[in-house]
Amino acid sequence: MKTCLTLTCILFTSFLSTINAAELSVSRKAYGKTSTGEKVTQYTLTNENNITVKLITLGATLTSLTTPDRDGNLADIVLGYDDLQGYENDGIYSGCIVGRYANRISGASFTIGDQQYKLADNFANGHHLHGGEVGFNSKIWKATVLKLEKAVGVSFQLVSEDGDEGYPGKLTVRVNYTLNANNDLVINYFAATSKPTHINLTQHSYFNLAGHDSGDVHNHFVRLYCDHYLPVDDDGVPTGEVKEVAGTPFDFREGARISKQVDVGRYDHNYVLSMKRPEKPTLIARVSEGSTGRGMAVRTDQPGVQFYTSIHMKEVAGRNGAIYKTNQAFCLETQHFPDSPNKPNFPSTLLQPGTPFRSKTIHHFYTWTPKQK
Repeated sequence: MKTCLTLTCILFTSFLSTINAAELSVSRKAYGKTSTGEKVTQYTLTNENNITVKLITLGATLTSLTTPDRDGNLADIVLGYDDLQGYENDGIYSGCIVGRYANRISGASFTIGDQQYKLADNFANGHHLHGGEVGFNSKIWKATVLKLEKAVGVSFQLVSEDGDEGYPGKLTVRVNYTLNANNDLVINYFAATSKPTHINLTQHSYFNLAGHDSGDVHNHFVRLYCDHYLPVDDDGVPTGEVKEVAGTPFDFREGARISKQVDVGRYDHNYVLSMKRPEKPTLIARVSEGSTGRGMAVRTDQPGVQFYTSIHMKEVAGRNGAIYKTNQAFCLETQHFPDSPNKPNFPSTLLQPGTPFRSKTIHHFYTWTPKQK
């Protein structure tokens, strides 16, 4: 009882706090102030298997994810920066929560009923990307420590006011990151609106399973459990066609190294798990890296995933002096489809008052030997 009271006292009276549940722990500390003077807090989650997750309140951003390889050697497997200034100046949405609408909306507008809504045209040729000029990635989120029976985590909360970046409705958003002893990083999303609006939330970490500073991801073996993908135009906006992957460079159903496809495929496309939203998290992707034996499996209840091999990344100065370049990382952004508000054949992203949005994505981390993938 005395220990519990002491932990509670530390949690609520000290800015540097730690909760332990067996070998699971969560701590927090000051991370600095933004250029406008806003305080940012960093949270660290750890489990007994030497997995460490670091998160900050700017953008509800995952800044670091350290995992062991098959020999127990630790490496940070997500791209990131040394300090807060790096995340403030970030131009690649590194590790953040993206919203209100992840990916592209053509013409930076959509219509609900008889009302057209004009959004921020912050992307090429007048399109809208990742929520606009000041999206969720640029906001300071409120945060609360989570201590569950078999997991620890952080709950991030944000209120996006009616008219934010052109979107209708006051939107209340909550994103929970939790880490458990099974090496699952679980991301739960919740949103509620005061008016009909469109929403598409995702998490935008850049992964390199050999280590963030290890070079390109050509040796990564990728399997995507998707029979279809969405072709795009020159701006990356879906054409509206839903195309079979069979016979194309986009076919990863049986698995392939990125190097096998990289010469013929530039990957920044939505893969279709289902034309309607799955009822529960379903395996959508599995990625492994041969030299380290690290692997990651992704499950989601979203109908799609954006597979992106950082083809637009040009000389980004990253953590510990690393320079991140094209094809040095991949993203698996679980989502509804890009431009769904303007493509009636795509699964709807319309959110109505009184009907909250809920979603879950699970990243499972593991190691394997050459005889067992």
